[in-house]
Amino acid sequence: MMMVVKTFMDMDQDSEDEKQQYLPLALHLASEFFLRNPNKDVRLLVACCLADIFRIYAPEAPYTSHDKLKDIFLFITRQLKGLEDTKSPQFNRYFYLLENLAWVKSYNICFELEDCNDIFIQLFRTLFSVINNSHNQKVQMHMLDLMSSIIMEGDGVTQELLDSILINLIPAHKNLNKQAFDLAKVLLKRTVQTIEPCIANFFNQVLVLGKSSVSDLSEHVFDLIQELFAIDPHLLLSVMPQLEFKLKSNDGEERLAVVRLLAKLFGSKDSDLATQNRPLWQCFLGRFNDIHVPVRLESVKFASHCLMNHPDLAKDLTEYLKVRSHDPEEAIRHDVIVTIITAGKRDLSLVNDQLLGFVRERTLDKRWRVRKEAMMGLAQLYKKYCLHAEAGKDAAEKVSWIKDKLLHIYYQNSIDDKLLVEKIFAQYLVPHNLETEERMKCLYYLYASLDPNAVKALNEMWKCQNMLRSHVRELLDLHKQPTSEANSAAMFGKLMTIAKNLPDPGKAQDFVKKFNQVLGDDEKLRSQLELLISPTCSCKQADVCVREIARKLANPKQPTNPFLEMVKFLLERIAPVHIDSEAISALVKLMNKSIEGTADDEEEGVSPDTAIRAGLELLKVLSFTHPTSFHSAETYESLLQCLRMEDDKVAEAAIQIFRNTGHKIETDLPQIRSTLIPILHQKAKRGTPHQAKQAVHCIHAIFSNKEVQLAQIFEPLSRSLNADVPEQLITPLVSLGHISMLAPDQFASPMKSVVANFIVKDLLMNDRSTGEKNGKLWSPDEEVSPEVLAKVQAIKLLVRWLLGMKNNQSKSANSTLRLLSAMLVSEGDLTEQKRISKSDMSRLRLAAGSAIMKLAQEPCYHEIITPEQFQLCALVINDECYQVRQIFAQKLHKALVKLLLPLEYMAIFALCAKDPVKERRAHARQCLLKNISIRREYIKQNPMANEKLLSLLPEYVVPYMIHLLAHDPDFTKPQDVDQLRDVKECLWFMLEVLMTKNENNSHAFMKKMSENIKLTRDAQSPDEPKANEKLYTVCDVALCVINSKSALCNADSPKDPVLPTKFFTQPEKDFCNDRNYISEETRVLLLTGKPKPTGVLGTVNKPLSATGRRPYIRTTGSETGSSVNSELSSSAGNRSREQSSDISETGVSENDENPVRIISVTPAKTEPVKNKEINSDQTTQGNSTERGKKRTATASGTENIHQKTEEKSVEETGPSLAAKTRRGRPTKPEPQGTTAKNEETNKPPVRGRKRAAANQESPGNLEAGNAKAPKQQDTAKKPAAAQRQIDLQR
Repeated sequence: MMMVVKTFMDMDQDSEDEKQQYLPLALHLASEFFLRNPNKDVRLLVACCLADIFRIYAPEAPYTSHDKLKDIFLFITRQLKGLEDTKSPQFNRYFYLLENLAWVKSYNICFELEDCNDIFIQLFRTLFSVINNSHNQKVQMHMLDLMSSIIMEGDGVTQELLDSILINLIPAHKNLNKQAFDLAKVLLKRTVQTIEPCIANFFNQVLVLGKSSVSDLSEHVFDLIQELFAIDPHLLLSVMPQLEFKLKSNDGEERLAVVRLLAKLFGSKDSDLATQNRPLWQCFLGRFNDIHVPVRLESVKFASHCLMNHPDLAKDLTEYLKVRSHDPEEAIRHDVIVTIITAGKRDLSLVNDQLLGFVRERTLDKRWRVRKEAMMGLAQLYKKYCLHAEAGKDAAEKVSWIKDKLLHIYYQNSIDDKLLVEKIFAQYLVPHNLETEERMKCLYYLYASLDPNAVKALNEMWKCQNMLRSHVRELLDLHKQPTSEANSAAMFGKLMTIAKNLPDPGKAQDFVKKFNQVLGDDEKLRSQLELLISPTCSCKQADVCVREIARKLANPKQPTNPFLEMVKFLLERIAPVHIDSEAISALVKLMNKSIEGTADDEEEGVSPDTAIRAGLELLKVLSFTHPTSFHSAETYESLLQCLRMEDDKVAEAAIQIFRNTGHKIETDLPQIRSTLIPILHQKAKRGTPHQAKQAVHCIHAIFSNKEVQLAQIFEPLSRSLNADVPEQLITPLVSLGHISMLAPDQFASPMKSVVANFIVKDLLMNDRSTGEKNGKLWSPDEEVSPEVLAKVQAIKLLVRWLLGMKNNQSKSANSTLRLLSAMLVSEGDLTEQKRISKSDMSRLRLAAGSAIMKLAQEPCYHEIITPEQFQLCALVINDECYQVRQIFAQKLHKALVKLLLPLEYMAIFALCAKDPVKERRAHARQCLLKNISIRREYIKQNPMANEKLLSLLPEYVVPYMIHLLAHDPDFTKPQDVDQLRDVKECLWFMLEVLMTKNENNSHAFMKKMSENIKLTRDAQSPDEPKANEKLYTVCDVALCVINSKSALCNADSPKDPVLPTKFFTQPEKDFCNDRNYISEETRVLLLTGKPKPTGVLGTVNKPLSATGRRPYIRTTGSETGSSVNSELSSSAGNRSREQSSDISETGVSENDENPVRIISVTPAKTEPVKNKEINSDQTTQGNSTERGKKRTATASGTENIHQKTEEKSVEETGPSLAAKTRRGRPTKPEPQGTTAKNEETNKPPVRGRKRAAANQESPGNLEAGNAKAPKQQDTAKKPAAAQRQIDLQR
């Protein structure tokens, strides 16, 4: 056989003689004996001979029988299996066989056979099965040549043959034989044009027609499409439209499979499918809005790869990601964040501002998992691009907002949010593992670049951590005391407080109790914890302590230890990981560099002045939380240097730092003391008001001989007071006020003469300068006259003086309250000489109202504040000036939320329902929610509070509110539907918040209170029928609202409510009041909320004047009460004479400015809105300007009705009472004929404040469209219309 093989190997096609000679041998070699020979080597030699025979006799084979040809080629195919073992001695012969077959294309002979497909399938399967990584390139090339010739020269590729190729692409086979996959890949690339129709037909059968039986590979179609696309997209030219069809399938799972496939096709790095096939791309994007959740989820996951591999498609994806970022499914919102953050971390340029905005929004998601992912993602971006500056300044600028946003989240109520912000701050914003200098530099410039709200949040964060440290310190102190029942109760309360500062407070309580037990048993653990919270603990020591405590509590047998995790949370919150003495020293050095101009301020993006001021503010905050860390001569020397700087804010902050940290200066640092004292004296006498305040407090806090020091300031200042130079009065008044408050025993008496002779008589009761009559209701701080600023400080001095004394033995508080009330009644113009400007009057009204509120915080003064004075104070929240309302509401909320003010003051918020500005109403509602939640929480946490329910339980505000509304000057006619509707709105403003939950059957309790009030009389005027009628009417409105809003109010009240005796008389035994004070028709009108009927111009606004008795005339009271009231009565006539000129001078009754919203207590600088042109246009055109809720033309006959009403009210009250117009409500129009009469006739006076205009949708915002009144049809024929224009301009 070897000889035969050699013979045929050497023979070529041209030797015809030899061909004839060896023909019988060739035929003999195809006999069954050779084809089925048991010897493997013989079979190999025969196969080589047969291959050569096909080569020699080509193109015609010597075998004519089709069956014989089939047997021969199947025999040769079987021999090709020997290619598998490259180390076999016979491998070269197998290779020769393959090479011969490939070169001659011998298998092409089979095309003539009917069942040639069986041969080809067997050949392809054999070749794909034998190929392995030991084969060289030549073996692969010959295999490819052999198979590609069959594919390309045949009539088509059958499904079975296609399967034999494609099966090598599915993942399972691909992983088993990588070389077979590579071979199939190259084969498909080589035959793409020929095989593409066959592939298209296969996918058409499976995808479109659903004939899965056509192939065993039907279940792998999507895997195959992915692999084919990766090999050559042209293989799928006809398949892609079929995928678009599948994307719209009704079967969610099928859509999911197609989406997964297309996600890979569109997202792969080198794919240009999205640009090549836009219809398919758009159809795929539509799946982002699929109804099937897994489909949307898969679409979102794809976006990450797409953003990273195809940034050009970001624009297409943005809109869809926006919608998905609001998806109802938590997992999808979560994955949108992961998608954007992953791309952003790869390269910030891959995500646009809009995409980052979606993540920003999700930091406020309702689900914790989503919020956490968004916050952590943003924190990682900030650290990468801002702290490490990995992509330059532009990238850092792009994400510079992140620090502010993350800190703003600290305002959220959730403890989880707060804890995560603290963790982010410690790990990402100012990494605690940095070296001290680097860490402080990071904190220094971070603080300087934060926005005001973020600064407040950061300050609050330190404050909360410090508070928790103090709780733990108090807990450790309790451990040192002997065991007792009181000690155990105190310890339990402390543990509950600590648990509230940890995640999941319910579970935390158990863990905290367990930790407390461990502390009690383990003295070493206690000492470690004491070291951790000691003021002298350094950051490095804190790190060691935390690790040591965690090690002691760890349980090796318990890999997940919730108890240990909770303790770690606690330790992380109380450990001083950022601030210690070394850190403060580093901060001070940084600030010194900024002062010297050698710091990198500009490079860090802040100006030196900003850096210095922010640095001092930072140190000031830290001086509250870490005062011990400041105690070094070096630090205090730097602060003394700041005191000498011209920047007032810097000096003020430096004084405050001394005040907070300087307790040991006197004993330990005498040199600093001797330098500091004259500076503080100078600041107290001639510094800014804020500096003076801090200087006085600093002296009081850190010096043992404070009485001597304060006297050295008090005496020269009290002697040098001069009202003729008001600009030099402000600082002395501040200093004197604070001195008298801090040292009342020493200075209360000398201050009394200062108050009587100078403050009241010389300063407050005199107007030395004339204010600017510009019509503005508010002016920026720098435009306020020095005299008015001095008067404001004088009012504050009175309050501080009284707060220092804390008693009313000298009746000074009564006199002060009468003075403040008179100021409110006179609308800020106490002297009533009309010399003071409107904006200055607003300042003084605010000061007077705030002063009464401040005095009410002291129990001894609260008792003597009369209901009338309380009502006057309450009306400030409805002042005509937006800023007065805003600042007063903020002060009110601040005092209530700290439980400093009595509960009745919360009723004032009910009047906010009348505020024309939406933002103010919203703010008031938030204040109510906060106050009510704090009071309820306080009652829960303090068992002793049950004894004080009358002053704490929020529901007890209802009687105060009813009484206040009954005495609202706007409520003059108990049966007037419009006035009742206003009362109902005020009641519901409060009741809506109170009735959110029916805690302890509170609805029935409030109903019972309202019913009980009807069984009493108004203690303010018990014998006056109209006052009592108004009170009962408001009760009926309240009952109407409660009954309509709650089905639970008819249950029995859990307890009988107690009514405040200051406002209501005791119920009389025989008194029964079952009368309904509002008719059924009125009740329906109030509840249906139908709009008010269109009124005439005369009824657009509520009445300016209200009939009734003169306020402040009390049958019982102090001796001086009548004299004050008589002064008010006699002076009211002067006001009436100048009334019309003053009103016309001011123009429209509205702020002529649109101020920036004031955040702090002190009004911020405002910028005017350019609406002066509008006002001048109104005047020029003669259009009537009405700032009420409605603007309608006056109907005929209304003037007469109004005239009669006015005449009647004059007759009732008599001519002896001076005229006093209710400011803030535009005057009702009157016929010309009645004008002179009304000027001559005195109107009844009205308590309170000029109220806000009724249509201020934004502060001071007056639009031309709203300003115009309806056209006057015929001004020549209607003189009354012209008169109305004049009235409206007042």
